[in-house]
Amino acid sequence: MAQDVIIFDTTLRDGEQAPGNAMSPEAKLRLARQLDALGVDVIEAGFPAASQGDLRGVQQVCETVRRPIIAALARCHDGDIDAAAEALRPAERGRIHVFIATSDLHLEHKLRVDRAACVERARAAVRRARGYVSDVEFSAEDATRSDFDFLCHIVAVAIAEGATTINLPDTVGYTTPAEYAALFRAVRERVPETEKVVLSAHCHDDLGLAVANTLAAIEAGVGQVECTVNGIGERAGNAALEEIVMAARVRPQVASFHTRVNTREIVRTSRLLSHEIGVFPQPNKAIVGRNAFAHEAGIHQHGMLQNGLTYEIISPETVGAGGSSIVLGKHSGRHALERRYRELGYEPDAETLEQLYQAFTALADRKRQILDEDLLTLLHEGFHRAPEVYNLTYLRVTCGTDTASAEVRMAGPGFRERTASGSGNGPIAAAFSAIAEAAGRTIEVIDLSVQSVTPGRDSLGRVLLQVRIDGKSLSGHGASTDIVEAGARALVHALNKVDHADGLETVALSSSYYWGV
Repeated sequence: MAQDVIIFDTTLRDGEQAPGNAMSPEAKLRLARQLDALGVDVIEAGFPAASQGDLRGVQQVCETVRRPIIAALARCHDGDIDAAAEALRPAERGRIHVFIATSDLHLEHKLRVDRAACVERARAAVRRARGYVSDVEFSAEDATRSDFDFLCHIVAVAIAEGATTINLPDTVGYTTPAEYAALFRAVRERVPETEKVVLSAHCHDDLGLAVANTLAAIEAGVGQVECTVNGIGERAGNAALEEIVMAARVRPQVASFHTRVNTREIVRTSRLLSHEIGVFPQPNKAIVGRNAFAHEAGIHQHGMLQNGLTYEIISPETVGAGGSSIVLGKHSGRHALERRYRELGYEPDAETLEQLYQAFTALADRKRQILDEDLLTLLHEGFHRAPEVYNLTYLRVTCGTDTASAEVRMAGPGFRERTASGSGNGPIAAAFSAIAEAAGRTIEVIDLSVQSVTPGRDSLGRVLLQVRIDGKSLSGHGASTDIVEAGARALVHALNKVDHADGLETVALSSSYYWGV
């Protein structure tokens, strides 16, 4: 029978400690709500002794999020523990997480104390924390490089003082799966009192083994794993929550454990985190990367078109990813090209498809990414000369410390002038939101780049844009001395292209003949 494993999410604490990942109390609260929806068991909300902002952030999470356990980190110092207790006061279920380094390297060069002093600090800290809460976690920092006998001794002391969870972290990503599993088995054998508590694994990815080490620890009997969304964290990051959870979902025969995570919220949580900190997973990141369910190679695309199981072990819908994507590039085949033309409303015959394919492969050798407008240009010579049916007549943007807002007036197909407003996390995002509202279109920005066309303080700026409008991928460009206006004009340029594409598609669908190159 599969064991239940507690998911201890430390995105808001260990994840935030990496450079560039700092979060405001408000951002932490938004993420904590989503982690609650994701179904994690424990949210480590911060390190209250670090700053008043961190303390307040933990308090706000405690006041709002009621189902999960809320943990606060503290060193084995009275002040840290008191700050954690204060932050956790509003919590429905609070946990104080105390830690101290146990490796001789850390004791000598960082803490400058001997082993005996380390034990006494741990003893006093757990005792003090238990005076505030009944749920206390003790972590032996750098456990995987600690003397084994000493590690067992301090674990026994922490349990005797009332620790309910014992964490043996691989703080610097040093160990391997076999070693880490052996460590937990040996500690369980040497310290019988561990049967009364929950053992926890906490792994870093310095050698790329964080998830593998975590799975090995679960196999060795740990009841809790500590991880982060997108694997963010110190240096190379922490074990990625989504990879641990989906390993059990996809391979239950070999990763025999169960979590309470709602996997359909994984991608939503990943994207919210990325939006809040401005750091996005690398495209090939497992589960949540942009390419996780994308296929360009012709052989793979053909297989996917027949049966998704040929090249996907996870259904994208299972993690809330929407669906697989067939990406057109120089490795794509005729099947994928034909399918995309059909999706765009065209039914090329075999001869036309072959001509299109030859032109497509020649273009793909020169162009890194093929957009729908490229396919339409191959099909309709001169497609890029789209009539200007959309016209931006007025743009006003307000931005500063609050959310940016924008107001636009524009003409378009079927209307002479329409006023709309929008908001966003920056002036360009606000302008795009307002334009989308005025146009009545669903717009997703794929890529945006800014170039300075002329030198000087009043230089002309050019915005190059790739967007997906109502499912079609197109480019746009605009120029102005005001970069926000340049972005808005680039989007209007793309809107004119999509309107032109819609018209050509309508003609193709109502025609009795096929379009040729």
